[in-house]
Parts: sequence; C-alpha cells; structure tokens
Amino acid sequence: MNEILDTHLQELRRGTVVLACLQLLRTPGYGYGLLEELESRGFATDANTLYPLLRRLEKQEYLTSEWNTDEARPRKFYRTSDAGIRLADTLTDEWRSLTAAIDTLTAEEN
Repeated sequence: MNEILDTHLQELRRGTVVLACLQLLRTPGYGYGLLEELESRGFATDANTLYPLLRRLEKQEYLTSEWNTDEARPRKFYRTSDAGIRLADTLTDEWRSLTAAIDTLTAEEN
C-alpha cells in the first residue's frame, strides 16, 4: 500500500517543484543551494530530478543562467526569466484556484 501512496504523492508533487523553483529563483541561486532551499520548504527532491528540470526550464527560456567563477569552485547560477515570472504567476493563480476547488470538496464532507 505504501508504494501506491508514494506513487500518488510523487505525481501530486511533480508540478509543484517546477513552480517552487520558478518562485525561489526570482533570487539567483545554484543547484545545490536550491536543493537545500526546496527541502527546507517542504519540497523534497533529489539532484537526479532537479538538474534535468533546471536544464529543461532553461531550454524553454523560463530560466537564465550564468557561471560564477569568483569562488574556488565555479557554480552555475540560475534566475527566473521574465517569461518564467509570467509562468510562475499563472501557475500560482491556477494552484490557488485548484486549492479553493479542493477546499469545496473537503468542506462538503464536514
């Protein structure tokens, strides 16, 4: 039963990680720092999920990136683009609508 539940939870969370990344990267950040930030905010994900997602969002022009070579170890910093901000705003509005709709369903149970 736990495997089935885990599958459903994973499906539910999949899109929320995209939205969380777009929101968090309004302030530039790098992959590992983003992993930690997502975890601390309840969006547990792993590097094997996050890095392909960041590359996909960059390819779709929802993120921009640049290398910071000021430190001993170069890091690629990502930032939400203007198109990404518009997408995040749209997804957030849709999330709120869905949450309100779910609330009406659960309110009917009480």
